[in-house]
Amino acid sequence: MAGRNGRTVRDLRRANRTAVLQRLYFDGPLSRFELGPATGLSSGSVSNVVADLVADGLVEEAGSVDSDGGRPRTLLRVAPASGHMIGVDVGETRVRVELFDLTLTELARAQRPLEQQRYEVEVIVDHIRSGIAEVLDGAGLAPDLLLGVGIGVPGIVEHTPDRGAVVHGQTIGWDAIPLESLLRAGSPLPETVPYFIDNGAKTLGQAEMWFGAGRGARNALVVLFGSGVGACLVTPEVEHGRAVEWGHLTVRVRGRRCRCGALGCLEAYAGAESLLARWREEGGRVPEGTDEETALTAMLAAAYPADDGAPDPVALAVLEETAEYLGAGLSDLINLFQPERILMGGWAGLQLGSRFLPSVHRHALSYALRHPAGKVTIELGRLGPDAVTVGAAILPLADFFARGGRRPDPDPQSPPPAWHTALQERTPR
Repeated sequence: MAGRNGRTVRDLRRANRTAVLQRLYFDGPLSRFELGPATGLSSGSVSNVVADLVADGLVEEAGSVDSDGGRPRTLLRVAPASGHMIGVDVGETRVRVELFDLTLTELARAQRPLEQQRYEVEVIVDHIRSGIAEVLDGAGLAPDLLLGVGIGVPGIVEHTPDRGAVVHGQTIGWDAIPLESLLRAGSPLPETVPYFIDNGAKTLGQAEMWFGAGRGARNALVVLFGSGVGACLVTPEVEHGRAVEWGHLTVRVRGRRCRCGALGCLEAYAGAESLLARWREEGGRVPEGTDEETALTAMLAAAYPADDGAPDPVALAVLEETAEYLGAGLSDLINLFQPERILMGGWAGLQLGSRFLPSVHRHALSYALRHPAGKVTIELGRLGPDAVTVGAAILPLADFFARGGRRPDPDPQSPPPAWHTALQERTPR
């Protein structure tokens, strides 16, 4: 029966379960007494919901605390083993697959390097399939116990009713690739286990906003700096985050050709791939036969020698020019969105780290308008190289929350609720 606002009793129960689960997840362990004001539910509703969640194995006791003159209060927490998710990062140098329990503790991982074939679609699909099988086998977990598989990919992701998630990755040669359909064909997973596919910068941003340096911020931009560059915008209007194709902002008319085919993109100057190319063009000694991460390590060592030796002036000049381009690109984001925080992640951003960030920060503030520039902080992300896989695993976790802790409908034709709604409503304190 539906109420005046169209919500049924079932909807209300699901919302109450979601509220209790999320507060225990982000703020727990908590007592039943504390859950009332934390969720806005009555003591009777809290007791009923907790009883249901305990019966379902989702919530368990976690000790007790003394109360003011009364009996000790039992503390409750989300049971870590009550659900499992897989996060996948289709990165620029490797495909990383990680298996997590419900509290996002890593249980197993698999990695597949991307070399000559890089983004060949069938290679990527095979890496994801085999990586999923490997982590499940390593943890001894049955596939049908998964809440879902989250995947972060480069490019724009379109969710279609007939083909599922379709990826438009112009920089990697993917033109409307039906990735979800391809993964379903020959998948090691049953049909009841859903895939959640989204842009990698967005999953990075979601991880930092839930558990990293973005926690508590309402207006933030999370920048992914790797072979290319991308960003995720989080504001009160788009609280679940929106991927921004920041790397393809034009910074120089008739400039260097970007790997997307256009001229003068930020990525053609600020991505690690172009950074190393410019070092080579200026006469730098880029190690031959190495991947980008190894080559960037060598460039950093040349520009910032660990001993008292003289820095390589070419490497230093190219890095400083790259910092200026990144700073100028960030100034556009500051002027457009006026964030309170900008966080830099991605393998190259983390590798360049604290040596590089002050210069980026200085240039960003010099190009931006004074008022929004005076209110923003720019810092590194805190979750390290696993941030994209953690963020990808958050996608099935958020869907689980949206369902009130219920598993996906066994009918594959039954559409799941919009998982981004749970991302939008979470806001950890």
